[in-house]
Amino acid sequence: QVQVVESGGGLVQPGGSLRLSCAASGSILRISTMTWYRQAPGKQREMVAHITSVDTTTYANSVKGRFTISRDGAKNTVYLQMNGLEPEDSAVYLCNAFVQVSEGTRLRDFWGQGTQVTVSS
Repeated sequence: QVQVVESGGGLVQPGGSLRLSCAASGSILRISTMTWYRQAPGKQREMVAHITSVDTTTYANSVKGRFTISRDGAKNTVYLQMNGLEPEDSAVYLCNAFVQVSEGTRLRDFWGQGTQVTVSS
């Protein structure tokens, strides 16, 4: 039983910043990876940023140089610092955690409900 909860979304002007959080809780032995995705109306889901348990990171080309993903392993939490936001960044941001819940179990992925980011004008 694992819960994933995103927070930190909101309305921001172009050029502004937001910091998203994603916290996993419940029965967790270890988290292999955590990934931020985004989904805008009429568009396909897009991988935004990805981080491993050893802090290897990957970014979509569209956000390189503007977004930074980081992780707090003790809190089972991942963050997405978003700077220089553009209208094209508007979307529901979703967090996925790839988790081993107990000894002897396989890795499984869990999704949060998402948090809305709107960049106006």
